[in-house]
Amino acid sequence: MNKIDVVLGLQWGDEGKGKIADFLTPKYQIIARFQGGPNAGHSLKFNGQTHVLNTIPSGIFHPECTNIIGNGVVVDPVRIKAEIERVELAGANVKANLIFSRKAHIILPTHRLLDAASEHAKGEGKIGSTLRGIGPTYRDKIGRNGLRIGDILSEDFEKKYTGIREEHLKLIEFLGYNDFDMQVLEQEFFEACQYLKQFQFSDTEYLINSKIKDHKILAEGAQGSMLDIDFGSYPYVTSSNTISGGVCNGLGIAPQHIGSVYGIFKAYCTRVGSGPFPTELLETIGEELRVKGNEFGATTGRPRRCGWLDLVALKYAIMLSGVNYLIMMKSDVLSQFEEVKVCTAYRVNGVITTQVPYDLCHEEVEPIYQSFKGWSEDLTACRKKSELPANFNTYIAFLEKELEMPIRIISVGPDREQTIID
Repeated sequence: MNKIDVVLGLQWGDEGKGKIADFLTPKYQIIARFQGGPNAGHSLKFNGQTHVLNTIPSGIFHPECTNIIGNGVVVDPVRIKAEIERVELAGANVKANLIFSRKAHIILPTHRLLDAASEHAKGEGKIGSTLRGIGPTYRDKIGRNGLRIGDILSEDFEKKYTGIREEHLKLIEFLGYNDFDMQVLEQEFFEACQYLKQFQFSDTEYLINSKIKDHKILAEGAQGSMLDIDFGSYPYVTSSNTISGGVCNGLGIAPQHIGSVYGIFKAYCTRVGSGPFPTELLETIGEELRVKGNEFGATTGRPRRCGWLDLVALKYAIMLSGVNYLIMMKSDVLSQFEEVKVCTAYRVNGVITTQVPYDLCHEEVEPIYQSFKGWSEDLTACRKKSELPANFNTYIAFLEKELEMPIRIISVGPDREQTIID
């Protein structure tokens, strides 16, 4: 029997999962998203064009591939309607190749308002939410007060919606937030819900389990391991389990069906929004990384904070997800730096450790670095490991020794073709 492979990010998100999922897709018949929502922005570049996916799995541009939005995902009808229309214009057959889990929860207009109201009330203590309503939707899910994709077809959908809306509006009023037009928001919401009725809804847990035997399936994660609700830099985290364990409850499959885990990381680190970031570079080098790497959110456009590669956090993420294939992205961005650094340990309150501390937010964490001589060569035209500069290969060899695992794929540019397979 086949097993379900997993591709996920090992840092604070934005590692390049979209490119790799798209690159790997020809090996698979089914691509399934297992968590997150439209706060994700997976960028795919091919044939000279860039496509940004937020909720739709990254196999949508492969006509023979079935794409599943699993029960662990939260779906904004308004945003996914716009995304579907955008993807269809680019030539994808969405009606034929996209399936929604009936059990995926719906982001309501008031979920987005609650997100904005909560961040507004926190002031300087805000989490750095993308304001997409993700957290409030997951809270309602856990609180057993949510609406699901399958409810769209229910005769009493509007009645259920109204009850939840009224609860939300009371809380929004309490938080002192009033910057919205409810009539406009609801009109576009119900139009989008009506639009979604033309697509395939399914009990996808049954569908996926029925296909495991004779189909190759890839589970696609969103965000990154260090944003995991349980194991990330809490409370500056997302609202779902971003590690490989999230595949089981995000798609409804048993642990023994998990196969290879592809862990993706950048050759350096980035983070969006608030929260701890031990290797962050606040001066010139950080800005150079941001500009060279085009480190701005694919969904929000927000500038990403940049820093050197953090092996303490990376080893932690590898351990949590049982990663057995490493993939390094944006290697080309490090060209032209005279010196490249890697964090190999932390000094926490004066004590050296190679473990991520319980509370990254309030501990005094100082990164301990190992330095490497940089390289000036342009990597974007390289297609074999033997073509890479010697100093870069020294950097790779050190990482593989420290991580006790080979780096199987090296990305040297955003296009599908700019990929080296070891």
